[in-house]
Amino acid sequence: MVSFTVRMRFAAEDRADIADALRHLAEASRREPGCVTYIPHQVEDDPDTVVIYEQYVDSKAQSAHRETPHFKQFAVGVLYQKMRERNVENLIAMA
Repeated sequence: MVSFTVRMRFAAEDRADIADALRHLAEASRREPGCVTYIPHQVEDDPDTVVIYEQYVDSKAQSAHRETPHFKQFAVGVLYQKMRERNVENLIAMA
């Protein structure tokens, strides 16, 4: 199992575009055969920060996710273009 979070900061004026892109990206990603979980979150006291929790059955499924048309359209084409900061945290399950 591959689990990680992606934390990104955006400008306040981009909130609507980011929310729309994340909605489309999450819906399509959840239909991928190797995707276990794909949940975008807005940080409660910081609406310009988004945290996405992602989980895939293996690294092959994670790599396949990055090659999908929806990833290229909404992550690369929107999120990556508008983000001001990005941090990835790889997770190891404890139980």
